[in-house]
Amino acid sequence: MTIQTLVNTSSAAWEGWNNLGYEARTRILRHWTDQLTAECRAMVEFQCQHAEEHVASTLLMPGPTGETNELYCAGRGSFIVTADSDTSLVAVVGQLTAALVTGNTVFVCLPADYPLKAKEIVAQLEQSGCAGGVITAIDNDQLADLVSHPAIAGVAYAGKLSTTQALARQLAARDGLLAQLISETDLDKLPVIGSPTYSLRFVTERTRTINITAVGGNATLLELGSGEEH
Repeated sequence: MTIQTLVNTSSAAWEGWNNLGYEARTRILRHWTDQLTAECRAMVEFQCQHAEEHVASTLLMPGPTGETNELYCAGRGSFIVTADSDTSLVAVVGQLTAALVTGNTVFVCLPADYPLKAKEIVAQLEQSGCAGGVITAIDNDQLADLVSHPAIAGVAYAGKLSTTQALARQLAARDGLLAQLISETDLDKLPVIGSPTYSLRFVTERTRTINITAVGGNATLLELGSGEEH
């Protein structure tokens, strides 16, 4: 499958997954924990709880009469989740959960000798309720081309500082919109992945304006006001 086909499939799945809502996505991810170790289950729960606290709520903002304005968070698009062979599965699960619960689709790329294969993770998540295209396994020889693709919203990487720097240079050199690099280099303490605000790195803020007045309502009021003045 070509890189463009992979991107197209992921992009097509993104809107449905992003519009599914936090509650539904969290249910799917918690269902996934039935297939994980206790430590990984705890990481999924940690990410879901903090995403609910920090990014799931919709805030109502003041606006003119007859109009509602809402501020909410949405997924950025398609993320790559990748890690080194010595990165714990707990760290990878944390990356995947944060990216997915916030409404992003994911390409997962893991070393050939990683204890759990990327395709197995995809199978687990699809069995748990993820639609096809929401999470996709890619090979290591596809990673560089995918990172350089302008449609990729960001890369979540856990591993060496040198690889983090190389990814940052590659993302900076590509065309299109700036992409987010979310890296974890302390594989023992996981201060980035273990942060309560980790999920904020995977979202963008949006506003929704709803006009609840009847069509022409304001114009009618203006006309009535003008008539009373004569």
